[in-house]
Amino acid sequence: MMKEQIRKKALELGFDACGFAPAAPIDNLKEFYEGFLGEHRQATLGYLERYAEQRLDVSLLLKGVKTVIAVLMNYNPPQLIPEEDNYIISRYAYGKRYPPYIKPKLSQLAGFVDSIGGTGNTSRVFVDSGPVLEKAWAQRCGTGWQGKHTILINPAMGSFFFIGIIFSTLEIEPDRPETDHCGNCNKCMEACPTGAIDRPYQLNIRRCISYCTLVKDAEMPDDVRSKLGKRIFGCDICQDVCPFNRFAKPTTEAHFHPSEALEKMRRNDWLNLTEEKFKELFSGSSIGEKGYGWLMRNVRNASGSLS
Repeated sequence: MMKEQIRKKALELGFDACGFAPAAPIDNLKEFYEGFLGEHRQATLGYLERYAEQRLDVSLLLKGVKTVIAVLMNYNPPQLIPEEDNYIISRYAYGKRYPPYIKPKLSQLAGFVDSIGGTGNTSRVFVDSGPVLEKAWAQRCGTGWQGKHTILINPAMGSFFFIGIIFSTLEIEPDRPETDHCGNCNKCMEACPTGAIDRPYQLNIRRCISYCTLVKDAEMPDDVRSKLGKRIFGCDICQDVCPFNRFAKPTTEAHFHPSEALEKMRRNDWLNLTEEKFKELFSGSSIGEKGYGWLMRNVRNASGSLS
């Protein structure tokens, strides 16, 4: 079966899950998305406003599109960097940047899809780029569901994954969309120190520690700053408490593993980090992309919240 050939190829390329869905408009999210923008819950993330029509109708991004393929790649580190006498960075930022690593693999998979479908087929690939509702498509493709913390959860593997999306003009038998398994669990909402998950399945972005420590034009409210604790780049609290992450396995992709030098960093090292050492530590990483000044601002804020 063509679908299983593609899935097998995806696993060979290092992806951990692969699913398929018809490329129909996401009409069920239209009212929600318009309401989200209407309340300005996107904060300074202006890209969420742009091309809103294309986000809901992928036929505007690829003429003749028939199938959406979603893949997941595990980034969960083999072990966490010690938190004692230390500051905390999100697990996704332990290693190197993920789009340059995942996109070539996704392009290989798209090329394989085009080749087995015969002549005239074409594809487009997206990794954290373009007007694509990645989590909504990943759920439609059966690879997980969007939890109450708004992050995709795979029922067998947890939530520490990057998502890749392929639009294809090839018609492929779809998988069954994943259903919601959050039930009555509100652990993510209860654990968020700033109350950013103020409604199930919605995020008050302005109060999210990840947003406030990752987005350069984000303002950090005083009451959010006071609750940073040790967090200086991102936040995994809502994922850490999710019961489904008891199934999370460590990634075998060395690209996402922390360097030995990063594992050795402790609080005093962060406080005295020079720009030269910063470049050595974070060249090619998400943290390096944000810049030395931005990281040290976060270190100062976190230090203030601990004093």
